[in-house]
Amino acid sequence: MSDEVTPLTTPFPGLPALPGFPGGRRGSGDPVKGLLHRYRELCERAVDPLEIAAGLEAHGITDRTAARFRHRDVFSLAEELYARAPRGTDGRDAADGRDAADGRGPADGPVPVRGERAGARDRWWTVLTLLPGAVACLTLVELERSTGQRQLATGLAGALALSGVLSVCLRRGPLRAEGRRLPAAGLWVYGLLAYLLCGDGLLDELVTGGPDGPWPATTTPLTALACAVAPAAWCAHLFSVRARRRLAESHGLAEFTAGARPLLLALVGLHVCVLTALAATANLVFDENGPLAPTVTLGTLLLLARLLTVHGFPDAAATGLAVAAAVEVLSCASVLAGRLPGCDPLAVPVTQVVEMWGSPAVPALACGAAALGLLGHAAVTLSRASAHTRPQHN
Repeated sequence: MSDEVTPLTTPFPGLPALPGFPGGRRGSGDPVKGLLHRYRELCERAVDPLEIAAGLEAHGITDRTAARFRHRDVFSLAEELYARAPRGTDGRDAADGRDAADGRGPADGPVPVRGERAGARDRWWTVLTLLPGAVACLTLVELERSTGQRQLATGLAGALALSGVLSVCLRRGPLRAEGRRLPAAGLWVYGLLAYLLCGDGLLDELVTGGPDGPWPATTTPLTALACAVAPAAWCAHLFSVRARRRLAESHGLAEFTAGARPLLLALVGLHVCVLTALAATANLVFDENGPLAPTVTLGTLLLLARLLTVHGFPDAAATGLAVAAAVEVLSCASVLAGRLPGCDPLAVPVTQVVEMWGSPAVPALACGAAALGLLGHAAVTLSRASAHTRPQHN
């Protein structure tokens, strides 16, 4: 048998390569041995077969690929890899040490995914998530009581304080995504929030031939979104905990997926209901009659984008945010462009939407369509086991 190392894709076509691991040996009569060699570190460090299965799934290995290794599915293949992998200080011994530190033996049950116990020590994030709503409400109350320069100073101070507490909330607890964010995503978020604040007033002015002066701003929707940070964090926390628990209890990747997808849809639906109630309550408390759809759709879009970012899919999240922001900006730009000679048709679609359903329909359609797109993507990606075995940042 030759000792020459060749890529694993030669004896097993279709298997994706994993950087950093040498290929299997040519002519091996044991196909799993070559796979074990390639995924050596993953197999040695895994604390249960599902962690290996999730790792294989993340690198594109499917049940069809597992059949080439004489196994019915990825989970069955992962069980053999787990059983045959040597256990060193980075593998089972490390897991046993963690079990002993927790006061239980290695046979007491599956070891929680890394970061879960650290999260138990980090529950003070529940208090932090209440701060944005409190700051927003206090700022809005003070804005209604003040006028002139004092009102301007109050608005600026409130905006800075709200930005600060939101930044802290996104660095702690279940909404943190340290090392996974795309800087551009923050710009899209601020653009969407700015449009929610004053975009409807601007669009109304543009459609009627203006703007001829300052246009009105609505702060109640921002207050509702700030109050929704707490339920959003709880939904993200519940999804993460329930998914990891299901991952530990599942007997296969298909079983995990079958349970994770309804869980995601249920929690997103719960968040939509809570956000709708918060927006309606804000209108009632501050005596406004603002539309609920733009607030609810934007809040749902922000939740889905954050969930995708937290679980390792920031590109998709940024794309959804960028599309919604671009549609809102282009809507205003098209009305302005329609004033140019011969460019009247450019303003027709937006003008008709505003005349039929009002200016809030534009952000509702933009954010709603983007949220539906992210929901479809999340239903696929976040129902994979690999999305829940990534290292958790503390």
